[in-house]
Amino acid sequence: MTLFFRKQEYKILLYRLFLVYVFYFVARVLFFLYNYDVLEVHTVGEFFKLSYYGLAFDTAAILYVNLLFIVLSIIPLRATTAPWYRKLLFYVYFATNLVAYTLNFVDFIYYKFNFARTTLSVLDVVKNEGNKTEMFFRFLISYWHVYVLFILVSVLWIYLYKHVKLPQTEQRLSTKTYYLSSIIGFVIIGTLIVGGIRGGDFKKSTRPINLVDASKHVKKMEQADLVLNTTFAFIRTFGNNSFKKVDYEISDEEVKFYIKPIKQYTTNAPTKPNIIVIITESMGREYIGAFNKDSGIPNYESYTPFLDSLAQHSLIFPNAFANGAKSIHGMSSVLSGIPSFVDAFTSSSYSNQKIQSLVSIMNDLDYDTSFFHGAPNGSMGFLGFSNILGFDHYYGMEEYGNDDDFDGSWGIWDEPFMQFMKTTLDKKTEPFFSSIFTVSSHEPFNIPEKYDGKFPKGHVAMHEPVGYTDYAFKKFFEAAKKEPWFDNTIFVITADHCNQVYFDEYNKVVNRRAVPIMFYKSDGSLVGTQNELAQQIDIYPTIMDLIGYNKPFRSWGRSLVSDDGVEPFAINHNASQYHLQRGNYICTFDGKRATGFYDINDKSLEHNLIANKTPEMEEVELACKAFLKDYFERIVDKKLNQ
Repeated sequence: MTLFFRKQEYKILLYRLFLVYVFYFVARVLFFLYNYDVLEVHTVGEFFKLSYYGLAFDTAAILYVNLLFIVLSIIPLRATTAPWYRKLLFYVYFATNLVAYTLNFVDFIYYKFNFARTTLSVLDVVKNEGNKTEMFFRFLISYWHVYVLFILVSVLWIYLYKHVKLPQTEQRLSTKTYYLSSIIGFVIIGTLIVGGIRGGDFKKSTRPINLVDASKHVKKMEQADLVLNTTFAFIRTFGNNSFKKVDYEISDEEVKFYIKPIKQYTTNAPTKPNIIVIITESMGREYIGAFNKDSGIPNYESYTPFLDSLAQHSLIFPNAFANGAKSIHGMSSVLSGIPSFVDAFTSSSYSNQKIQSLVSIMNDLDYDTSFFHGAPNGSMGFLGFSNILGFDHYYGMEEYGNDDDFDGSWGIWDEPFMQFMKTTLDKKTEPFFSSIFTVSSHEPFNIPEKYDGKFPKGHVAMHEPVGYTDYAFKKFFEAAKKEPWFDNTIFVITADHCNQVYFDEYNKVVNRRAVPIMFYKSDGSLVGTQNELAQQIDIYPTIMDLIGYNKPFRSWGRSLVSDDGVEPFAINHNASQYHLQRGNYICTFDGKRATGFYDINDKSLEHNLIANKTPEMEEVELACKAFLKDYFERIVDKKLNQ
């Protein structure tokens, strides 16, 4: 008896799996060509080295996707060589592989907006959108070349699959020999599959490879996304709940020292100014000249003349960062001081709890509270989360009531919708708290036809809509300035996340979360430039400090206008790891331990200093652990109401 009596079947199985590897390599090449300017891979040798490391992640993804196909190919059945069975294998092979393979093509385009391989969390972005069909066809038109590439590659793949066929051979072994040898082969192949899915490691003490493991093989964090493939990233986050308590050896006293999650301010006398918080879609810090005066970027150009002029009379923070990567992360970070890391808090099962926030406190202070979003009502899940936070009013596309101003993609153009917000606020009784989430500065990078040629085209598609949104700001402030409520209003302007990058400084992995934070009040009481680290979750406690709210409240951020005992820091999840900036260092943290320490100015994370760990580095790591410990405990235990 020989184990390889089915050698023709095994050979053709290996050939078909080999084809999957070939086409995953093709996808990696195409992903690189579409995104070479942001991946920090500069030589052919470097590309092939990273592709080699990527084989472990390709193997895990390929085996996950092809598990059913492999089982059906090696199962001990005499019918496996029959024509009808071979046809069944064909359909199983391509039904599973092409669906999984499609995910890689998504990142040819989406990667430049997200700067990370797409994971299951992308479903959080689209599940609340009512125009999915329209979005699909719009993407089909805008990115037709990606669809064409996918069709061409798929046709070639099918051709190569059919090109090598299983020869018709008569099976002469006895039934006993057939089944015994097939079972042995089944066990051997099954064992290899387990090892491949785990990343080639059979040790019980090690876990299967995960997204963060890609960072072990790179010199620059950006390169980790070339090592990965999107299929693996999607599968590895399937059914994965990132909201879990962490077990660090850190005391409650250390949490209070490093983070001080309960804040209380007594510096300012209680007042009740109106508050308007503007969360600007995709308005990265790169585009705004006032935030780049000291950046040292050669030939820098600004696309926001109005915001630049407003900044001269505002308190601005040119060293501020987003706490998340997506729009659905921005709302919770800014309005409730709750950042999102791997998964969006707003889409998690933990979001439906009592949450102390800007909204709840303003409600307690008898403010009229409202949220404006020009997209179809419910888009991005904002309507649901605004209800959880307790806004008195939600104003969306439905309340706007004029579809003639629909941009054809996301919602009402910024200029008319901001005017709608202004006229709505005119009718309110003061004090009011209002927040608007804009929509126009976004892919597909359009502006109203009547403004064609008015704003600079710039160097990337994003620059022109940035100019349009800046103009919408200008028209809003010009109109609001005429109203009696204007002089008693604190305006806060920030962004949810960044978008297309042109200048190399903002292509650095840490700066991919660089956003503006600006406070404006017409009486000139909020003026100046503060270069200390700031982040979106600092907006909530800063407003509490500014209005003289003197009761204790929950906040992981800090006041940006007074010393509350917390050293300035910024935290987010970037390139599959947590990044915490504090003092002189940036700490990269994989969820269990620090994986690197970098000089605070080393935004590319090129020179890891972990081999020469200092006491200050240890403090930065402790601060990261303190934050995550309190963050997950309060969310999981539903203690966000203080």
